[in-house]
Amino acid sequence: MIDYSAIPSPCYVLEESRLRHNLEILNRIQKESNSKVICALKGFSMWRTLPLVGEYLSGATASSLNETLLASQKMGKEIHICAPAYRKDEIETLLSHATHITFNSFSQWLAYKNITLKKKVSAGIRINPEYSSIDTDLYNPASRYSRLGVTRKEFKLELLDGIEGLHFHALCEQNADALGAVLATIEKNFGEFIPKMKWINFGGGHHITRADYDVELLIKIINQFHKKYPGVEVILEPGEAVGWQTGELVSSVLDIVHNEIDIAILDISVAAHMPDCLEMPYRPMVMGSGMLGVKQHSYRLAGNSCLAGDIAGDYSFDKALEAGSKIIFMDMIHYTMVKTTFFNGVKHPAIGLWKDGKFHLVREFGYEAFRDKLS
Repeated sequence: MIDYSAIPSPCYVLEESRLRHNLEILNRIQKESNSKVICALKGFSMWRTLPLVGEYLSGATASSLNETLLASQKMGKEIHICAPAYRKDEIETLLSHATHITFNSFSQWLAYKNITLKKKVSAGIRINPEYSSIDTDLYNPASRYSRLGVTRKEFKLELLDGIEGLHFHALCEQNADALGAVLATIEKNFGEFIPKMKWINFGGGHHITRADYDVELLIKIINQFHKKYPGVEVILEPGEAVGWQTGELVSSVLDIVHNEIDIAILDISVAAHMPDCLEMPYRPMVMGSGMLGVKQHSYRLAGNSCLAGDIAGDYSFDKALEAGSKIIFMDMIHYTMVKTTFFNGVKHPAIGLWKDGKFHLVREFGYEAFRDKLS
């Protein structure tokens, strides 16, 4: 267990034993369902841990040239690429590193078909099931007018020559039953094409490492799929499930101000360092806190930027906060570090690793990091 008194503030800290626990669950899925699980770098790309991830998973999925190079240099296993569109000046480099590539449209496939075949990279088409049980439209790739994936109406049978896979993504932090519903729609709309494929990618959004996730059902769904479509490889690409609850963001109170309520100003920015809290939006969990009014001392936790809405939420604590009090935001490794910015030049949290009972500082960010992002 992490000794938070040993962690500098601000700092993201990942506990290696918790990451390994998640990887063991994901590896079990691979073994018992004869499938491949790859790490979606868009959700988890703490590259110091990628060699460990590679000990368990089959590879990584990248959404850009930068992620592709990171996967190639730091993991060295299968690299699957999927993006809404590819740049002409990057495609050759992408294909030089990729084992699989998914095209979001048939026009992109036709534009890069020859070089893809020449590089002997396995090509797939992303399909849009036009069905999803995702509640938040911001994260729903199957919503109406979505730019992500080819709908059945726009699917071109005559252009499938050279295509070896299908790829869909229609989940977000969901359980195996949601996958079952999406897969039923996929089979209804695209089932005739599945037997012609070498692989099908079930995308991400599988919350496999969450405590209440039905792992047995997922294994059953994949094995039933194998029986129905023998010889078609199944790929899953979770990102959040890799980093789920593996670490925290440690911050500190800088000041307490009062304007009808007590407001604790922290040494981090919600907008810059926890952007999903404002995008989703959601109220992050804070260690040792309760809902407003539940405990004796209540505060609004706010960031240290000029944005008026740079606020995490309202919390209560057993003890009064003061300058220097540590505030520990839970589950801040996946989809958090990958989205941070240097907005306002607020000090960027360091990155650390808790391993073998000790804290290891991995990276600090100073003025040069802020400067070099600009020009």
